[in-house]
Amino acid sequence: MSKTKLELTWIGKDKRPKLEPRILLEDPSLSYHAKHRVSDNDQFDNKLIFGDNLLALKALEQEYRGKVKCVFIDPPYNTGSAFTHYDDGLEHSIWLSLMRDRLEIIRELLADDGSLWITIDDNEAHYLKVMCDEIFGRANFIANVIWQKKFSPQNDAKWISNSHDHILCYAINKSSWFPNQLPRSQTMDDRYKNPDNDPKGSWASTDITRAEHRDRDYWGLITPSGKEVFPAKGRSWSRPKENIEKLKEQGLLWFGPNGDRMPRLKKYLTEMDGGLTPQTLWFHDEVGNNQEAKREILKLDFDSVFDTPKPERLLFRVLHLATNPGDIVLDSFAGSGTTGAVAHKMGRRWIMIELGDHCQTHIIPRLQKVIDGEDQGGISKAVNWQGGGGFRYYSLASSLMEQDRWGNWVVNKNYNPAMLAEALCKLEGFTYAPSDLQWWNHGYSSEQDFIYVTTQNLSHQQLEELSLEVGGDRSLLVCCAAFRGKVDQFANLTLKKIPKMVLSRCEWAHDDYSLNVANLPLAEPEPSAERQARPSKASARQVNHAQGDLFGTDE
Repeated sequence: MSKTKLELTWIGKDKRPKLEPRILLEDPSLSYHAKHRVSDNDQFDNKLIFGDNLLALKALEQEYRGKVKCVFIDPPYNTGSAFTHYDDGLEHSIWLSLMRDRLEIIRELLADDGSLWITIDDNEAHYLKVMCDEIFGRANFIANVIWQKKFSPQNDAKWISNSHDHILCYAINKSSWFPNQLPRSQTMDDRYKNPDNDPKGSWASTDITRAEHRDRDYWGLITPSGKEVFPAKGRSWSRPKENIEKLKEQGLLWFGPNGDRMPRLKKYLTEMDGGLTPQTLWFHDEVGNNQEAKREILKLDFDSVFDTPKPERLLFRVLHLATNPGDIVLDSFAGSGTTGAVAHKMGRRWIMIELGDHCQTHIIPRLQKVIDGEDQGGISKAVNWQGGGGFRYYSLASSLMEQDRWGNWVVNKNYNPAMLAEALCKLEGFTYAPSDLQWWNHGYSSEQDFIYVTTQNLSHQQLEELSLEVGGDRSLLVCCAAFRGKVDQFANLTLKKIPKMVLSRCEWAHDDYSLNVANLPLAEPEPSAERQARPSKASARQVNHAQGDLFGTDE
């Protein structure tokens, strides 16, 4: 019997954007660094990127492919509250496409021992799980963590008060990914006592029977008081008789204060050197809740807070399990910047992406307070945060190509020679690294393969001189406006014309791949029972139109 692979399908699933790998432009006036080094672990090479997060992810792909240890995202939950007047099925399909396109790039960015953590609620959690199974592989699913985001019921709930969110966790390779253990708490250690003055110190006890009856492991054990005890009905001893008798001789069994109870095995506090294995239920008193998160934001003196921010303790738990100091953490739905703030305090490197105005109104001021050591809320006291480090602020460059007044695609007039060289390096798969010694070397793809970008028209003599300078043991991709002669006239040169070489590569001048509610078609009136059997042609046209708005394609 053959196995059938099940896939999640939705309207427009086969439509995929041809993304342009934009370059990133730093704005030094918005970058921020501590005035002095606080510790040797200060991190300064963090990135805050302002722009559409799909284009920003694509911009990161070349440099960070396989380098990100942990991705935490808190995407729009698609609750329907913003879509009252729109067709729910259509909006659901667009949300799935929006997430699929981003998750596929995230998978490329994650390291072999990296992991993805997504917070989501019941509206899309189960669809998202199936989609992630397709992208990351079902075998790489780690867990569905249940986070208690609220601790009191909503009395105005129409059906059942919702108290939790899901956190879906996937690994790139489950066989090589293992979480760090959780630290032990004082409450856990306080459970260890020493009622019999054992010289080995405090201990707690565990059962030494199993919930299964085996005749060979069912026998009477004589307690210190002389009483014979047996496992309860349906149970048996969990170890062979000789092993249990040996534990008794070593004083490792507890028979109660009078020596006449069922034995329990002692586990000493001094043996608990390791941490705790994480579980899938995360209660609010351990990792915080929405109200705690709002209080954290308010303490930073912001005029407004998000409806459902994530508490720092929640991010602390995720990053503690998934990363170590110095690892790279990515959040492409940065929101109020909690991921970056927590990663910074924990000594992780971070990248955050945000398109909303709160990138300037919330995230930058928050991170400045973190870097200056003024933010003593959240996890600051738990990690003894004193400030330090910094970040660089980037925005996405405008599209490399634009249309002139006659509708022809030409190189964007805002691109200077350095920007053009960097952009073509990205498009051709080269690392942008201009050489101070070789005027023709703008980047490399290997130790012997380089790229040269110029807007000049190169003559045969110029190409001949360039070929001689490059030498026979190296190769050079030459990107120029035009050239004289044949394409293959020099063995060590590959010649391409700008912009013809890139015209078919991407969707040019497409700046917004977000879910734009304003462009969605209005929902049709409720169909009659006779019309419910099949969708109308008009409905199909509306679906295609909406997908075109999302991906920048024409039907």
